[in-house]
Amino acid sequence: MGNELEEKIEEIAELIIASERLVVFTGAGVSTESGIPDFRSPGGIWERYDPADFTYQKFMSSHEARKKTWERFRLFGMLADVQPNPAHYAIAELERLGKLDCVITQNVDALHQKAGVPEDKVIELHGTLKWVKCLGCGKLYPTEEIIKRVEQGVEVPQCDDCGGILKSATISFGEAMPAKETKEAEQHSRSCNLMIVVGSSLVVYPAAYMPIYAKESGAKLVIINIGPTPMDRYADVRINEQAGEVMSRILERVKTRLE
Repeated sequence: MGNELEEKIEEIAELIIASERLVVFTGAGVSTESGIPDFRSPGGIWERYDPADFTYQKFMSSHEARKKTWERFRLFGMLADVQPNPAHYAIAELERLGKLDCVITQNVDALHQKAGVPEDKVIELHGTLKWVKCLGCGKLYPTEEIIKRVEQGVEVPQCDDCGGILKSATISFGEAMPAKETKEAEQHSRSCNLMIVVGSSLVVYPAAYMPIYAKESGAKLVIINIGPTPMDRYADVRINEQAGEVMSRILERVKTRLE
């Protein structure tokens, strides 16, 4: 790592140590090192699938669209075998050191929890792949259970209790953001004094408002992402590198300072 990068890592470590309310905001780029493809980069998911085919409105109005969605869902494979990477573990370690207020994530892979961040400190703005929800009665099913039904030939699974439509507990295009999580994320963003954005291009709203809220409220802003973001000019520190090694190095510096 070059001197300039080392200086930035040192600066971020100092900001973390000085912070009283650190919020980490993560996007798809924090999970690509775990083997999960992102959506917008070259070779990403939306180069292989047309997002217009998977809107909430189509899913709700068409049996054929639901069938196609479940086919795609099965082909994505289960995330049960996907493991957190060094970036996830570094963020979880910051929590154990008492430096993390919460994680606000656009990801649906639950890797922050798997790495050790407590469930109540992860705000999932775009839902989770862990569960499938009945849109009729609200019953939750483990995703593995519904995927097994699809693999056994059920084209469009339905709720056992009410016969309602089952849908992954993730937020689809055209679907309203979860009100509770969005409100919590805004509150934490406005009350933090340091926000570190990791692996997000900050182009998906309303999630991308969170760093704006933080900055408006006087917080320091750090962005670690490969490729530019619309918030770069507002960042106090900006690193254009992969998350895993950078977050690991930052954590090392923080631990050294705290010892």
